Amino acid sequence: MISNQIEPTDTAQRAANAMRVKIVGAGVAGLTCAHAFARRGANVTIVERRAGSGQGCSWYAGGMLAPWCERESAEPIIAELGLESLAYWREAVPDVPLEGSLVLAPPRDLPDLRRFARRTANFEWVDGARIGELEPDLDGRFDQGLFFPSEAHLEPRKALAALTRRLVDEYHVAFDFEADGFDEEDGQAGQADGADLVVDCRGLAARDVLADLRGVKGEMLVLYSSEIALRRPVRMLHPRIPVYIVPRGDGHFMIGATSIENDERGRVTGRSMLELLGAVYALHPAFGEAEIVEIGADVRPAFPDNLPRLRRRGNTLYVNGLYRHGFLAAPALARRAAEVAFDGAHFPEVMDEDHREW
Repeated sequence: MISNQIEPTDTAQRAANAMRVKIVGAGVAGLTCAHAFARRGANVTIVERRAGSGQGCSWYAGGMLAPWCERESAEPIIAELGLESLAYWREAVPDVPLEGSLVLAPPRDLPDLRRFARRTANFEWVDGARIGELEPDLDGRFDQGLFFPSEAHLEPRKALAALTRRLVDEYHVAFDFEADGFDEEDGQAGQADGADLVVDCRGLAARDVLADLRGVKGEMLVLYSSEIALRRPVRMLHPRIPVYIVPRGDGHFMIGATSIENDERGRVTGRSMLELLGAVYALHPAFGEAEIVEIGADVRPAFPDNLPRLRRRGNTLYVNGLYRHGFLAAPALARRAAEVAFDGAHFPEVMDEDHREW
């Protein structure tokens, strides 16, 4: 467990002229930004108001690294960012299995499966026999599906813990937990401690500056079952909400997919739980006897078009608007943020307000 204050070791002190970067927020955006800046030689401190890293909306993420599946409902830029981030996660943290993704639908919803296929790429149609080869416990349950062989998934909490350890051990990043990162007198991040650059990764809390941010709540549950095993994420196209089932190992499965337009943190509705449980039961009846291990919800930050942004105002660079694509987009956005700071780069796909023109 990381203590409340983590300081760099004496042998790893940065050169006196290194850029001093203060990152506010230790979710997936903050940690990947810290990694990107530290690799460029910056002296990085992360300030987080909670007691540890990765405890915001990243805590409840699905962890699917599925850039091609996301093309079904997201702008092309999300797939572009996702391809870069997929490579990043497989290098940055251990145990990111490249097992692919499987998209399925009940027979009555095969038109939805064909529509999904028209909007995506890099997949193969699979019949019932092939589905059984990929996931033996689903053998004989579905006639058709889509298999995306080059996608991956990770366990978000373990991945962020591993990245935190790497930042401390390899890059000597300092962490200051249970601190808000803002000067009490003028409300500006970093002014009091002389940071050369502040990277604001506070998510929805940055609405005090980014007025066009809104909250989109995501709800999830974790089930345990010894009766079924899955190797890869399965997306179930359900009439009301598409549901994803992500294996977490040792019989545990994360179930999610709700996107509710409000900013009520922590409250999970009965309707959502019924829909999630109904969809996962349609995937396999064994889930009907599964133990509910955890129920959770948090609010993800989104701009009006659900696309991420880099915005710079003075000595503060805002990295925000990841919506439900946190793990898929954050590393690529962080790399761009570092190039903006060090090289004066400009990335119209995330810095210009109308993404469609670039």
